[in-house]
Amino acid sequence: MRLARASRTDEAGDAARQLYERIGTFLFDQRLEPSPANFAFAWHLLHDPDGALAKAVGHMTEGGVRLTQRDIEALGCEPPANAAKAREKVDGLVAKTQMQVEGFQDMVQAMRAETAGFGRDLAASADAIRRSGDGPTGVALEEVSRITGAMLERVHRAESQLESATREASELRSALEEARDNARRDALTELPNRRAFEEAFSAQQASGARLCIAVCDVDHFKSVNDRFGHSVGDRVLRTIAQALSEVCVGHLVARHGGEEFAILFSGIGIAKARDIMEHARSMVASKRYRLRESDLPIGEVTFSAGLTRVHIGESLADSFARADSKLYEAKHAGRNRIIGG
Repeated sequence: MRLARASRTDEAGDAARQLYERIGTFLFDQRLEPSPANFAFAWHLLHDPDGALAKAVGHMTEGGVRLTQRDIEALGCEPPANAAKAREKVDGLVAKTQMQVEGFQDMVQAMRAETAGFGRDLAASADAIRRSGDGPTGVALEEVSRITGAMLERVHRAESQLESATREASELRSALEEARDNARRDALTELPNRRAFEEAFSAQQASGARLCIAVCDVDHFKSVNDRFGHSVGDRVLRTIAQALSEVCVGHLVARHGGEEFAILFSGIGIAKARDIMEHARSMVASKRYRLRESDLPIGEVTFSAGLTRVHIGESLADSFARADSKLYEAKHAGRNRIIGG
């Protein structure tokens, strides 16, 4: 029995050691710092080699492409700081909304009480008018005037409360719309993000529109980051985002993650979509990029893309995977090209 337990302990220790060594190898091969965040990322990746994270990393590193630190932040287990801040903002708006709903409930109850009082005063007013025939008219009119004044004061108070509540509701609605928009927008490029792309695809697919998908990836982007730093890499991403938006007017251009962009073409065929993508590709490739600070040339910046038509009733996962596979065909064929049609 002790031998069996010892054997199982040794096997568990060997498995743990192997996992530890694989984590170290992964970080070394990807040239990533052995930080706690990167170690945790590697553990989740290698602990579940068939999971969604492993598949995403497999696509990103196919062909020998190494992960960047930004890729780790985009794919990692911990949400990036800006996402946490956005979630805090939304949580705050939700709490504020709940408080305002409770305030509306209190206001409605108060207005009910005012309405009940209004009814009582109205009955008293009618009573006073009836009594005016039996008693001094001046006293009755004075009573009616007092009751009417009290009713008007209550009406004005209720109108003021409603006006204030309406103004607060309008401001809150604007804040919620802004938060909702921010949750669907990429902070760096200001393009719609992956979530917005998925929602748009679902809506367009449900409408029966003719659809095509293009998946674009900046060629040798890691080299730009390694040579010039992430700030220059960010400028390159913004420039390509702007070019795609200008050329693909009327269609949805989204930053899908890292240096990858996705375009959802609606209402046109694959040939027209390819013409648009070729125009965007040639526009980006024809520009000569320079460092803003020193005016030194960055070199040629290009992107590759895979393009496919979306079949009726087809899921986003299937159509995107097909476009993605064509993207990697373009990468292996020499980059700076569009494959699909």
